[in-house]
Amino acid sequence: MSVPETVREIRLARRPQGRPVAADLAVVETPAPKPAAGQVLLRNRWFLLFAGLATLLGETPPGTPFPPIEPGDTLFGPAVGEVVDAPAGSGLRPGDLVVHFRGWREYAVADPAELTPLVEELADPAAHLAPGSVGYGVLTRIAPVRPGDTVLVTGAAGGVGTLAGQTARLLGAGTVIGTTGSPAKAERLRELGYDAVLVDERTGDGPGRAERFARQLAEAAPDGIDLLIDNVGGHQAEAALAAARPGARAALVGVLSGQLGDTPAAHPPLRLDAFQLIIKGVRLVGCGNAGQAEAEAAWRPRFGEWLREGRIAFPHVRVSGLERAPRAFQEMTEGRHFGTVLVELPAE
Repeated sequence: MSVPETVREIRLARRPQGRPVAADLAVVETPAPKPAAGQVLLRNRWFLLFAGLATLLGETPPGTPFPPIEPGDTLFGPAVGEVVDAPAGSGLRPGDLVVHFRGWREYAVADPAELTPLVEELADPAAHLAPGSVGYGVLTRIAPVRPGDTVLVTGAAGGVGTLAGQTARLLGAGTVIGTTGSPAKAERLRELGYDAVLVDERTGDGPGRAERFARQLAEAAPDGIDLLIDNVGGHQAEAALAAARPGARAALVGVLSGQLGDTPAAHPPLRLDAFQLIIKGVRLVGCGNAGQAEAEAAWRPRFGEWLREGRIAFPHVRVSGLERAPRAFQEMTEGRHFGTVLVELPAE
């Protein structure tokens, strides 16, 4: 396979002023990367757009597990790449497909240890980028779901949420409730098996919006909730924790209310009634990267089995062409897509 002299990649053109827009990113032509001794040359086929990237484009808070992206830097993220050239002894051959973390570019180089070969259980290579291991890790390891549990998934229409709700049901949840900002998305979530969907439209912040959401939650779960998978934070997380039953578990996964809000913030405040959490024995866990590799390894074969049996769906959008990625990223931050958002690059 011949490699062109110049290839394209997407870089940060300027720091976003508020929510990221397409003009903050630039498609740049650059010399093709050349692998150093022992490295693998890859041609990307698909890469994932994920909301957490918005945090890295702005003022990155301390402790973030990824380096900040400065203007002029190439963006990165999960990708499926095809091996173009590999060193002897690496166990890789040209044509092999692998998962890695150098998306947002046509070609990449990486050390063999940074690459994960695709598993046979997933027939669609792009399905390896489904972020279902996040919810699966919560439901099986971090805050295991129990038979009959009432589970609330905030941000249910995103890549994590569309899979987490289905997974909760498959693992024994009794009632699964989701949240979204769109009535149209709410209908699609019901089609995925959510028992109830709370619509939290962006009609202004403040106590009125929070009170409306809390009332919806009380109607959907009058006896409270047993397990929270929170992708949003803010008033949704506050209402959910206030509705927690004794012995409930809460996994804090994301802060979409800050990352994708009208005035983005990487760390929006979360007000808690510590006394109620204590007397109810509510377990509150932050979900970082620890144990994620193990959760991913356990999730992929299970996901493949459920897909083959028709027990789970993989809601996703495929955007064709690197040049369309900046606009697709803006659309994702604006809430225009449902499920996982992938960029697909041509096979040849």
